[in-house]
Amino acid sequence: MAALVLLALLVPEPVIARSCSPSEVAALTALPAEDAPAVRLTCFASLPPGASIRRHIVFEGAETSGAGLDCNGGSVGTAGQASTTRDPTVAVWSRRDGAGWSVPRDVRITRCTIHGNLRIWGLGRDDIASLRASSRTPGHTTAAQTAAPTGLTLENITFAATGSIPLYIGPGVTNVQMTGGSFRGQSVSTAIYLDAESAGAVIRDVVFDIRTGREQIAVDGSARNRIEENRFQLNGRAGVLLYRNCGEDGVIRHQTPSENVITGNRFEGVAWLMPRPIVVGSREGRRRYCADDAGYPFGSSVDDRDHATGNVVNRNTLGFRWLP
Repeated sequence: MAALVLLALLVPEPVIARSCSPSEVAALTALPAEDAPAVRLTCFASLPPGASIRRHIVFEGAETSGAGLDCNGGSVGTAGQASTTRDPTVAVWSRRDGAGWSVPRDVRITRCTIHGNLRIWGLGRDDIASLRASSRTPGHTTAAQTAAPTGLTLENITFAATGSIPLYIGPGVTNVQMTGGSFRGQSVSTAIYLDAESAGAVIRDVVFDIRTGREQIAVDGSARNRIEENRFQLNGRAGVLLYRNCGEDGVIRHQTPSENVITGNRFEGVAWLMPRPIVVGSREGRRRYCADDAGYPFGSSVDDRDHATGNVVNRNTLGFRWLP
């Protein structure tokens, strides 16, 4: 009992930002000029029914903690406009603050259609060299998680993908929760990417009806995530792959894709030949760049294998693709 009380005291209270004023909401939903910059939100905006936001949204730094957006059924971005990784439709970003980081937490987005993509970044967002350098120190996982956003909540969000990965959860990002909603449109890669050293994401009750160039969810050196009660339309592609992408960009993967729970999901359109709805340990070092992180006594530098351990996979059901 005493341990539970101590744990409760250690968990920080969720941050709640002020509500945006009517004038701030009006400016947010006004038709922008073609070259209008992204809007930086530090308050919680509740849109009137039927309203949409045509500008991109940024939550950057600790001052945006607790901020967010309730679209009330509306949308963010422009339908059909190709999305890019450099200028995402919605961004949740940490910012360098002297020797440390200014980190947003507890951002909440609900009842929105996001045309394009949402990217969550801390260490390495615009400087892959800093991520590479950190990965060559023994405390990299802790450093990446300390620098990254945490506690993002996505409720009943529809991602209308237009090229790039619609939901990218960057290195060290922790405790993202997506409940309800769906993915549609088209991605050249995955629907969700859980990058190295990230942890604690919950993906629950989501419909994946999106055409992807690869698997639907990539779990790349990410741990303690829960992928539950979702519906996937695979169209012959892979579903959820757990691996460790050793050596990419010379970055050492420290954390293994371990202690994840994948349960109660329904996979439709599974390929008859080489079905891959869920693969635990899907790479095991079979990449040409695995040696690019060699020379250090930890992580994928010393062992390229996935080491996907302690994962729970059960109660998932399959529907195979129809063949003539």
